[in-house]
Amino acid sequence: MAKRSQRGKRNKFEREFEPEDKRDDHIKLSGVVTQVFAGGQFEVTTDSGAKVRAQLCGRMRKFRIRVILGDRVTVALSPYDLTHGMIVFRDK
Repeated sequence: MAKRSQRGKRNKFEREFEPEDKRDDHIKLSGVVTQVFAGGQFEVTTDSGAKVRAQLCGRMRKFRIRVILGDRVTVALSPYDLTHGMIVFRDK
């Protein structure tokens, strides 16, 4: 039996995954959620003592990962504005 050619089609297990750090310009810091605001906003106190207002990244919203008060999280900050960030990981 001859194999059919699948032009450009891949098996779902043969996907090429992108590296986790697609954006290398972000600054990643660890911290604790100290306050929860309406609209999916959080206040995170980093380990260095800075307070950052952050929101969940799209992947965490997509997979409905819940973040509550007191959780340890990883925040990605923009190098241009260090007071706003994005929560990219919730620690165990």
